[in-house]
Amino acid sequence: MNLKDLSALLKLSPTTVSRALNGYPEVSEATRMRVQAAAQLHNYRPNAQAKRLATGRSMAIGHVIPITTQHEIVNPVFADFIAGAGEVYSAHGYDMILSIVPDNHEERAYREVHAKGNVDGIIVHGPRHSDPRIALLTELDLPFVVHGRSSGVKQGYNWVDVNNARSFERATGLLMDLGHERIALINGLETMDFAARRRAGFENAHVARNLAINPQYMTQGEMTEGQGAKYARLMLGLTQPPTAFVTSSLLSAMGVRRAVEEAGLKIGRDISIVTHDDELGYLRNGEAEPVFTATRSSVREGGRKAAAMLLAQIDARHAGQPLDQHQSILMEASLVLGRSTGPAPHSLGADRTLLPLDGAPRVALITQSVARD
Repeated sequence: MNLKDLSALLKLSPTTVSRALNGYPEVSEATRMRVQAAAQLHNYRPNAQAKRLATGRSMAIGHVIPITTQHEIVNPVFADFIAGAGEVYSAHGYDMILSIVPDNHEERAYREVHAKGNVDGIIVHGPRHSDPRIALLTELDLPFVVHGRSSGVKQGYNWVDVNNARSFERATGLLMDLGHERIALINGLETMDFAARRRAGFENAHVARNLAINPQYMTQGEMTEGQGAKYARLMLGLTQPPTAFVTSSLLSAMGVRRAVEEAGLKIGRDISIVTHDDELGYLRNGEAEPVFTATRSSVREGGRKAAAMLLAQIDARHAGQPLDQHQSILMEASLVLGRSTGPAPHSLGADRTLLPLDGAPRVALITQSVARD
């Protein structure tokens, strides 16, 4: 059945039927419901090109990925986010366009996307501190939603994020409650806003307990199994090694576990690990019981929320509604207990004095707290 047939069946004009199916406000709710019911009954699917012509939209959402982070295309976090967003796009008749561009051509890519008019909106990935893409997309007047946030940006914008600072403060606090005082952080790249916030949460927990942080226990980098193993080996080789690790991803935690086992130690008994679990579709933190104690937040659900927020913004714009207020969603992570945490081992010491390699006492240098969201 095509649009003409459906219109004849309902004894309505093709324009009215098209507007009813695409949510135009000038169509009454009764007519909209009657058209939608008939379309469902007769399995009518609007032609994509006809829908574009009827609505004046491209019916596509853009994702611009710089080539230096092209690994994001195979990153399980990115894949799950896209899966969640794609569910929403598909349900509303939208396509998705991925553009892979050289780092130094990113601004040009956004300007070309805007000039061509081949997308109705943009999802911004991997925000950095004072991210210039936010000002650029605002200038272009192109609807966008940021997956994450950008510290240092004063203007309003739409975003969906996890409360990373609070999550890592809770994770570190849990280890402290178990008696751990020498706690290491294996973080993501701290040029990325989420990782900077996680470090802030880690530091907040130490400030709250008046505990020192040993800089030798803190590192950042790509969140891979190899990175986790590499830095855990180095830290476990210190004169006073950490008794616990907080990591930014399940992959990093797996690397730490490998280094711990190579050293003849056992997680949960000799060394504790708390990680962040994005609740990915195929990289699971155990089955019936979690392997790792973790802060957990579904990145797929984040994709759904970001996509829904962007489509609502696009709908409001086409309906002529004012967009003065920006939307934001801050998702709280849950804390799940696994087999990777236990009390601090007495044999490794548990006093508050941290000894670096030269054996000299170290005192706390952190005196200020930072924002908890």
